[in-house]
Amino acid sequence: MELLEDIDSLSTLEERIHQAIELVTRLRRDVETAQSEKAAVMAERDAALQEVAAAKDQISRLTQEIQMLRDERKQVRSRIERLLGQIDALSVS
Repeated sequence: MELLEDIDSLSTLEERIHQAIELVTRLRRDVETAQSEKAAVMAERDAALQEVAAAKDQISRLTQEIQMLRDERKQVRSRIERLLGQIDALSVS
């Protein structure tokens, strides 16, 4: 009877060891998956940060270009007004 209990105890222990091994294996696989996902997310984040930096640079360039065009428009307006003034002066004479 005692021998049967020992065998049963040993079988139970063996089953627990197998379950522990399966758990460790599954957890290792989960950790590897999580690390892979983390690496992918980090790469996406880095790419997004680069896009943001490029967009900021482009915004800066475009803002400067807009200001230059506004200044140029003022100069052209001034020249046209001066020319129209000269034409009016010729018409009066």
